[in-house]
Amino acid sequence: MENSLCLNLSRVKKTNLIINRLHIFTHGFALLALIYYRTNFLFQMIKIRDKNTPFLPHALVFFSELILSFLWLLSQASQWKPISRKVFPERLPGNDKLPSIDVFICTTNPIKEPSVDVMNTLISAMALDYPADKLHVYLSDDGGSSVTFQAVKEAWKFLKWWIPFFRKYEVKTRCPMAYFLADESEDGNEKFSSTEFIAEKKKIEEKYEEFKCRILRVIENTSSFTSRDHDPLIQVINDGICGVDSDETEIPLLVYVSREKRPFHPHHFKAGALNVL
Repeated sequence: MENSLCLNLSRVKKTNLIINRLHIFTHGFALLALIYYRTNFLFQMIKIRDKNTPFLPHALVFFSELILSFLWLLSQASQWKPISRKVFPERLPGNDKLPSIDVFICTTNPIKEPSVDVMNTLISAMALDYPADKLHVYLSDDGGSSVTFQAVKEAWKFLKWWIPFFRKYEVKTRCPMAYFLADESEDGNEKFSSTEFIAEKKKIEEKYEEFKCRILRVIENTSSFTSRDHDPLIQVINDGICGVDSDETEIPLLVYVSREKRPFHPHHFKAGALNVL
């Protein structure tokens, strides 16, 4: 019976649909009338060649109106058929029936794409609310930078502290950078007011600051050079230890991928990197 129940329902908002379409037709008719008027006016100016009326300002205004009309037309697609959706997460199947998913994170240059920000994205993906044995995260480093490779290893060390923490206290914000900047006191979770949580949060925050400092040291001591001529490197990031101390917390699979690049072979930028993945 559970398999026959849908996970979401969608309903067309008929009242909004009628109002939106009336507005679209009215507004569209007004724009067509304006364009017709502007076009006739400009043709008359060219035909009469009235030197007292400047042609260029009118042409620029007409061109601007055409651009704004086109932008308005593009924005009406979502208004043409408004739909309300309702989801039923309680109908999701058990963890054993969920499919495996792969998450691809693409980066190429640790200078243009700061390593701390990329690692926060990586940690957020690893902390998704999904069975750990069915979640696989791949970091595609198209530049083959040693900085990114070392940063991934540092992120793995911090994950062994971060994942048990947010699972234990049901933390909703999975990105550590966003979490430590936000105030979670309004979430209504009684666990957040306990002295144990406050002490552990402070400890995790210290670990996060140490993690950022280690990445900054990696950037200082390692070349950020990226090359279009390098060998492939695929590394499963795993030190054989799950969780923190005696807490055997399962962590999703994390793989670092840097594809081979040669100057005589087209690499097709990020599209080529995704094809490799």
